Amino acid sequence: MRDKHTGTRPLLEIAVQDATGAAVARAGGADRVELCTALGATGGLTPSPGTLAQVRSIGIEVHALIRNRPGGFVYDDAELGAMADDIRSVGGLGTAGVVIGVLNADGEIDVAACRLLIAAAREAPTPLHITFHRALDVVADQVAALATLADLGVDRVLTSGGARQVGAGMAQLARLTQARSGVQIMAGGGLTLDDLPALIEIGVDAVHLSAKRMAADPGRQGPGGGLGGGLEVTDPALVSAAAAVLNNIDRRPR
Repeated sequence: MRDKHTGTRPLLEIAVQDATGAAVARAGGADRVELCTALGATGGLTPSPGTLAQVRSIGIEVHALIRNRPGGFVYDDAELGAMADDIRSVGGLGTAGVVIGVLNADGEIDVAACRLLIAAAREAPTPLHITFHRALDVVADQVAALATLADLGVDRVLTSGGARQVGAGMAQLARLTQARSGVQIMAGGGLTLDDLPALIEIGVDAVHLSAKRMAADPGRQGPGGGLGGGLEVTDPALVSAAAAVLNNIDRRPR
């Protein structure tokens, strides 16, 4: 379900962890949200059905992260089966898309595993959009990987250009955009507001940021209560500032 972005600016996607964050993203001008849980501690895991149902009620396009554990991106058959079931579950709850990423032991796209997950996504009442997440940043030849993902029917990739942060991956992001693979390029990973003008210049299709800050935890910390240190919340000022930059800087012709 390739929905090539043809607008005058990159779309804005915000990674959120709850309905409150989704409401902040919508009010601040985001185009869609990626919904996950345990973002700061793990890089993001699959959200619960209850959370997804709440976020769906906000009225913004929702893509659900499908990742059942932290760590690397090589999964066994049981893990893949669980993720396929999660995809079927979120598809039945009205999400617009899923975010996946599977590699083999050599650090290349696991084609068979991706086919399994994509087939589950196609079983939804309305076929789901497919985003391949930052597992791509582990792949040695990202341009070649784009061709593989295009053949699989992936709609977009989330990538920092293989760098720890987007700002250090600009040259590679430009190469990925110039590859004209048919797969949308969404820049994300340590992205700051200062990166946005350069990303517009490069011509990426979308930008992705968590726009999160720490808030005080109203509850007491106990032996089984987690790490402490506060709660991650979506920052309205960051979302609005990112939307303002995107809306006020015209994309130059490619």
